[in-house]
Amino acid sequence: MATIYDVAKEAAYSISTVSKVLNNSTNVSSRARKKVLEAIETLDYVPNSSARTLATKKSNMIGVVFSENLGVGMAHPFFGPVIEGFRKFVDMHNYDLLFVSRSIKGEESYTNQLIRRGVDGIVVFSTDSDQSDLKIYRELGIPCVFIDMDVNDFNSVYSDNYHGALMAVDHLVALGHQKIAHIHGESTGFIGVERMRGFNDAISAHGLNTPEEYIMNGGYYSADGGRIAMMKLLRLSEPPTAVFVSGDQMAIGAIQAIKEYGLRVPEDISVVGFDDIEIAKYMEPALTTIAQDKEKIGQQAGLLAIESILNPNCLPIKKTIPVRLIKRETTRQVKK
Repeated sequence: MATIYDVAKEAAYSISTVSKVLNNSTNVSSRARKKVLEAIETLDYVPNSSARTLATKKSNMIGVVFSENLGVGMAHPFFGPVIEGFRKFVDMHNYDLLFVSRSIKGEESYTNQLIRRGVDGIVVFSTDSDQSDLKIYRELGIPCVFIDMDVNDFNSVYSDNYHGALMAVDHLVALGHQKIAHIHGESTGFIGVERMRGFNDAISAHGLNTPEEYIMNGGYYSADGGRIAMMKLLRLSEPPTAVFVSGDQMAIGAIQAIKEYGLRVPEDISVVGFDDIEIAKYMEPALTTIAQDKEKIGQQAGLLAIESILNPNCLPIKKTIPVRLIKRETTRQVKK
């Protein structure tokens, strides 16, 4: 089966030019368009779905790309509600979804699938900071929306991670805590950086002095990462009385470590998470956390995707979704 690479070679043009022709971009010369269409016909490259796209100038299909480090995809407690909010919104506007994995390699790569199926737009769900594919997305010439990443030249949707971290620290300080530690997510990722920046600024604003050893890397937001980081904090000569954890799953692991160490939450150590995943309110004790409006994130991503499809020349938009503090049972007034 011919691929887009074969078409590019036959037409003697770049993959980017072939992609633009397939997506009816106006930024292609008539000569290039003619050569690419001739190559497509010669190689019998165009499948039915793409033929429909070329005929109608739209496929009413949006590609969904997952890029996350834990390898759980839609089962991730953050992505599940977000993708459902996204699906409901675009479904109301008669768009179908094509799910692809960024891990696909070889001739039938995920980008080739997106082009071959003639998607009108792409939404990228990401938990990491790997931006190595941005050049590819730019060359595709297809409207893109990134979730949980602040990406220049593209539409982006993300929670107010910075303000959420401020609220978490403010809450702990209001309870009398001064020895406040932070278990952060992967420090190269956008959300990890923003939440750590909020933590540091809040600590400074309250005039607190946080030892360097109070800052722990919990990795890629897993319970195991939170547990290991918390164990290190507990072994310090002067452990914290409270900890702000940059993700609920890591917070679950941190609470487990505290219990294994023979201490209690919140009597000995208060814990604040971030995300408000479904299990947070059913834990024992129920987790105090910063809630993300996951459905709204999905809806806004859907809105930006459709707007950029209908108006491909519009400037990129960054949408920051407000967060809120949910007070439950893992925080309490510091012991005198």
